[in-house]
Amino acid sequence: MEGKIVMSTAQMEKAFAVWPQIEPAIHVPRTDREYRQLVKLLDRLVDEVGENENHPLASLMEVLGVLVEKYEDENVAELA
Repeated sequence: MEGKIVMSTAQMEKAFAVWPQIEPAIHVPRTDREYRQLVKLLDRLVDEVGENENHPLASLMEVLGVLVEKYEDENVAELA
């Protein structure tokens, strides 16, 4: 079932239970302050994960990188 995400009911219930605790750190940034906080968290993950694609937090690092990149594309002027 490659490419298909499968979560059991128990896994979904665990995710729902912990989401309120992690949502403040992992969300789409809407302000400069939220963006800076997300970049700080991403920097910590980069320090922890490095280039280890098998690290348990590697996918989280990738997701945060996408959120940071999206914010920058929409809100940060390019250097000339």
